[in-house]
Amino acid sequence: MEDKQQKSSDHGHNDEFSIGKSAQERGLPYVPDCYVIPPSERPDENTETSKDVPVIDISGLRSTPHERSLVVKDIGVACRQKGFFQIINHGISQSVLDEAITAASNFFELPKKYKQEFMSNDVAKPVRYGTGLKDGCDVVQFWRIFLKHYAHPLEKWIEYWPLNPPDYREKMAHYAVNVRNVAMEVMGAITESLGLGNSYMSEELEDGMQVMAVNCYPPCPQPDRVLGLPPHTDYSCITILLQTGQGLQVISTNEEEWRLIPDNHGVLHVHVGDFLEVLSNGLYKSVLHRATLNSEKTRYSIASLHSLGMDEKVETAKELVDEQHPKGYKGSSFRDFLKFLSTNDIAEGSSFIKNLKIKS
Repeated sequence: MEDKQQKSSDHGHNDEFSIGKSAQERGLPYVPDCYVIPPSERPDENTETSKDVPVIDISGLRSTPHERSLVVKDIGVACRQKGFFQIINHGISQSVLDEAITAASNFFELPKKYKQEFMSNDVAKPVRYGTGLKDGCDVVQFWRIFLKHYAHPLEKWIEYWPLNPPDYREKMAHYAVNVRNVAMEVMGAITESLGLGNSYMSEELEDGMQVMAVNCYPPCPQPDRVLGLPPHTDYSCITILLQTGQGLQVISTNEEEWRLIPDNHGVLHVHVGDFLEVLSNGLYKSVLHRATLNSEKTRYSIASLHSLGMDEKVETAKELVDEQHPKGYKGSSFRDFLKFLSTNDIAEGSSFIKNLKIKS
């Protein structure tokens, strides 16, 4: 327990809670002032659990043409009306999912000395451990610990991943390869639902980026005053999320209220990202979401974000542009996003997708 004098001084300075010494890493029994978000932005403990999350059995994508067409239609409706959906029968065994979460948990439980080499505020580093959006510089701190690493092509990036725990690379790589295969399959269905065909942009995606964001949300003594992550959209074409327990909240594209998303065993969550909104000329909107906390147990999530190559720009499909539907977005790349992230404060409301919209 921190003494009272330390507690008093802790309440004012963000730089006292930078990587390696954040409140969540130290397990402080109180919430420092620099973590507290304004009352209007705080999560409501009475937030309703969404009862109409689309749950799609994607095994039909590998079935008859008729079955496939039904699944493609369901995916298109979910992308247009919600901006997200859950998938079952995705082909990844429960053991692979469980082992990835175990690898994540074991990494975050390691002593600090094993994590120090990865600590960085450089958003472009291929492997990075951190606790804030911009550690020590954030106006508000968030109750999260993360490890981000590039994952495709695996043979290029895996040598930079942590060596400890000893089985981290093996378990996380197994999941990374499997979830990327699912992402490619789902993206094919999404472009098909847009009338572009299931191989549209497939070669570019094959050579594209996969970023794994491995997240740890420790118990928070006052979860009603703090967030794990602020409201944001993902830069990706799509993000596939694996999580343990509830904490993900979204605002559907057809709603205005936050909804808690149920987490069922073995289910994966698919989010429409900013680049897909650009590609679809706004037919499919990237989903606004945030991470909430609890006071009882640690929650883990692994987000796999899929986009084109570092400098490969996603452009609006010309097939989706006409006089009635003029082009609404500038083309953009993953590197463009990194530049935006390094010079803007997402926690203060800066939005990458809004920055890409063409002003009429």
